[in-house]
Amino acid sequence: MATNKLALIRYKTIDNCLRNRYRKWTLEGLIEKVSDALYEYEGIKDGVSKRTIQADIQLMRSDKLGYNAPIVVKDRKYYTYADTDYSISNSPINDADMEKLRDVVSVLRQLNGFQYFEDMSDLVARLENTLQQRSAGGRSHIQFEGNGQLKGLHFITPLHQAILRRVPLLIEYQSFKAVAPTQGVYYPYLLKEYRNRWFLIAKPKKGKVLATLALDRMVDVQEMAANGFVEYDGVDFERYYADTIGVTKSGRDRGRKVVLWVHPRHAPYVLTKPLHASQELLKQDETGTIVCFCVVLNFELERELLGFGEAIKVLSPRDLQQRVAKRIAQMRALYV
Repeated sequence: MATNKLALIRYKTIDNCLRNRYRKWTLEGLIEKVSDALYEYEGIKDGVSKRTIQADIQLMRSDKLGYNAPIVVKDRKYYTYADTDYSISNSPINDADMEKLRDVVSVLRQLNGFQYFEDMSDLVARLENTLQQRSAGGRSHIQFEGNGQLKGLHFITPLHQAILRRVPLLIEYQSFKAVAPTQGVYYPYLLKEYRNRWFLIAKPKKGKVLATLALDRMVDVQEMAANGFVEYDGVDFERYYADTIGVTKSGRDRGRKVVLWVHPRHAPYVLTKPLHASQELLKQDETGTIVCFCVVLNFELERELLGFGEAIKVLSPRDLQQRVAKRIAQMRALYV
């Protein structure tokens, strides 16, 4: 059974509601939420009928779409999932929708040669490879860097939608240093990936500076009333992160000139894959290569430099040189 666009919007909206444990959902509440979603996404003003939502719930409960959603009614009034970790997003797609995806990938492949779509090569390859693997007896013909055990990836879609729709979020979060998770209201602005980890750049309701939240440290994410959203009025994020390796940066941080010596044997790796977009070649001879770039001096930069081991030496600035030298001494102490 193929799923049309409006039905999919209804199913996803019901799913988002039932995953929200901070509110009790009556049938009338679900109807209101689905009607709002149809108006927001498709401009449909007539709303949705009680009979349609009841039929949607029954269909979600069944195996016709492969959902088998554990929807239960508590106190003969409130709808919820019996399994708190369930979501239809975790369900496998059916054969009809798989065929539609193949058609979409075919169209994307044709557009891939156009200038406006030149950044889609990686996306199209990933989609084609995934469809190939999901086919009966399918074999992967291309391997991408990834971490199958990385947590929090299921938050990407709801976070992205919240950014697009300007919706405040109630986020339950537990940092590596915290002994227990805490809740806070955030205004989401940007999703950013670095080395296969995803981060949300957002402004906390109780705070003036941007926060960087790792998706793998998020426990739960719930939408709040959209009318309380606070717009981002800072520098465009393309410029904000232009002088940054990774995601660690405050509004006060500024890029500084970093000069490195690179061992002759390793110079080709640094020259063919620059450490930063601002990298420039200053000198190259048989004794080594000297390059420079302008970046914020953060943790990610230090980790990048330490990853080269003896192949790279920080020539300047002095404080970065000292920080890297201190960490090398601490590393050496582990092996004494």
